[in-house]
Amino acid sequence: MANQDYPLEAMLRPPVELYSSLCAGAAASLCFMAPHTILMSPQVGYGCSAVLASFACYRLQQAHQVLRYQRNLKRLSAFTITTNRIPASSRRLWLGQGFEWRQKHTQRLWDCKTVHAEQYIRPSRGYCLAREIERRAERQPWWQPLAYLTHLDTRLNPFRPLPPLGGSTILHGVELREHDQTLELENRSGHVCVYGTTRCGKSRLAEILISQDIIRGDGCVVCIDPKGDAGILKRMYAQAKACGKEDEFYVLHLGFPDISARYNGVGQFSRISEVASRISNQLAAEGNSAAFKEFAWRFINIVARALVELGKKPCYELILKYILDIEPLFIDYAEIYLARQGAKAQGWQAVISNKERSMKSVPPNMRGRAKRTCALEIYFSEQDIFDPVINGLRSAVRYDKTYFDKLTASLLPLLEKLTSGRLAELISPDYLDLNDERPIIDWLSIIRKKSIVYIGLDAMTDGDVAQGFGNSMFADLVSTAGYLYKHGVEEGLYGGEDNKLPKVYLHAEEFNELSGDEFVPLLNKGGAAGIDVVAYTQTKSDVEARMGNLAKAKQIEGNFNTIIMMRVKSAETAEILTSQLPTVSINQSTQVSGVNDSSTPGDSVHFTSRNEDRISTINVPMLEPSNIINLPKGQAFALVEGGRLLKLRFPLLKEVDTQLPESLKTMTTAMAANYKTSEGWWNDLVSSAQHYDPFAQHQTEPAHSSTDESQNEAETESVDFEALFEQNALHVNQEGEPE
Repeated sequence: MANQDYPLEAMLRPPVELYSSLCAGAAASLCFMAPHTILMSPQVGYGCSAVLASFACYRLQQAHQVLRYQRNLKRLSAFTITTNRIPASSRRLWLGQGFEWRQKHTQRLWDCKTVHAEQYIRPSRGYCLAREIERRAERQPWWQPLAYLTHLDTRLNPFRPLPPLGGSTILHGVELREHDQTLELENRSGHVCVYGTTRCGKSRLAEILISQDIIRGDGCVVCIDPKGDAGILKRMYAQAKACGKEDEFYVLHLGFPDISARYNGVGQFSRISEVASRISNQLAAEGNSAAFKEFAWRFINIVARALVELGKKPCYELILKYILDIEPLFIDYAEIYLARQGAKAQGWQAVISNKERSMKSVPPNMRGRAKRTCALEIYFSEQDIFDPVINGLRSAVRYDKTYFDKLTASLLPLLEKLTSGRLAELISPDYLDLNDERPIIDWLSIIRKKSIVYIGLDAMTDGDVAQGFGNSMFADLVSTAGYLYKHGVEEGLYGGEDNKLPKVYLHAEEFNELSGDEFVPLLNKGGAAGIDVVAYTQTKSDVEARMGNLAKAKQIEGNFNTIIMMRVKSAETAEILTSQLPTVSINQSTQVSGVNDSSTPGDSVHFTSRNEDRISTINVPMLEPSNIINLPKGQAFALVEGGRLLKLRFPLLKEVDTQLPESLKTMTTAMAANYKTSEGWWNDLVSSAQHYDPFAQHQTEPAHSSTDESQNEAETESVDFEALFEQNALHVNQEGEPE
């Protein structure tokens, strides 16, 4: 490496150290083999040979550093690991391989932008010629044998194609020494946000982080996936099985009701008013809609209180049923209430029956109501009875039915979306149906059991239902977080510890699809209850568009203490990271040439010239948005721990074969058919190489391919990484304690 004592590093230049290394090596050989030719005794010759050989090795090592640096700017080695070798730690979250970005890396990046550096970062003429041969081979058969050779992905091929990662390799090539980069779990409670455009590797990063959470085994792991990525589902099950927790693995997928777990988003609560809040919060609250939202909250609360008093668990289907027709609920509750009063309401049945028979017409204010309802209402108005639930139901039935329908008009579309078709089986489960073997889950139970849950919302089929169901889950989780914060996870259990907080690792894929008013308190207060959120989205504008409010979008953005920024296509999104970085000073060299002449006859100097290099210092941003936009697939910048900037690249996971249950196999096959991804680029690379036919008469443009030799090379490099992981990573046992 260049000497850091000099102001300019000068790595983009010919490796002149090779010349002195060759000369020193030749002199060392001469001194060792024939010292008499230079008038040395053998003892002196051997000593000089050792000194010269050491100097030759030192200069060769410097030349190798320069050559390796220049090669690294053009091509990075493959980074793959098998899924059973993912590093895991009880104290740290492994983020990938990389380095801490500092001022020297900004300096090197700036050096690569100069004119004289172009020859060291651009593809060589031979590389361009090889690609031209491959293009000509499509139409001219005589080029195809040569195209086959130039297309081989092996180190013996100096013109092998680059992997289809896109972006600029310079951003990671400016540093030769990369190491494992981790995030302390204590800092993870501030939540993590991953930004990245479509098909840049977000889902593969999610697989790596989720796998570590499952291996750690110290808490519940939940992945909410609006679109449905079969790769994440397979990885979660495979890792759960590897850890012996397949019995605690649940799948809730709205697109596959036959094999999905069931969940009642309003069935668990600390206060009955939470039921109304979870549902009504999804209604519009701007302008005139605010009043209708308040009416909707009131009527839902009346229905929920009555259901609880009747011993029924609230669910969307029952709430919709009684919002459409509240009379049966009023009659059922009123009769049960009066029956419980005993002597206080003696003879009530006969009195009400007489009123019902003698009633010729219903009162004008109760037009459209049944006579039984009117008789009960008259009876209660005549008696000195105070019951909050009765009074609420009475106020509801006293409304004119058409007027009541108008007040609840904004609520009915939401409830019908969530209870249409077979979706009602999942979110309004029948607890008394013993023939239904599909499990029913709730947040408190899965948190206590440290379960692993995959939730597929099937947003590509019906986005409105996915958003409504997702917001309901978040509202339920916020309520559960409040309960855990007050009482702990073991409250009410025999021998339980007081105020013991759980660990919940929540991964929200495409969280902009789920963003709502319920997501904000989850980020604000969830960390205090042990909930660590990792959210994945594409752009800053996605959240703003979903929230419909810039202030709320910034509120969500401000709750993420750790930012992982993959390739994005919006400078505004990239500035979320770059605007938080300082400016740094870099050195630049300026060439100055000058000529002076003198016309004085008596002057002995008639002409002078000078050439000089001036070094100046300028302040530049540590990173620019364009650097984020030019990232290759599977690479990212991460701002962690309040200002430490990391440059990362993530491995391609090589899945170890795991037999899926028949139900999951059917689900993942259907999901893979509907949700395409190109993030497994290396698999496509290998496949294209194995099927590459240089003698085909009609062939599309050859994709970047790989041969068996390149596979062996990648596996060899992977073994090196695995050995590195064994040395550096701290593995944990089933109980989550360090081994």
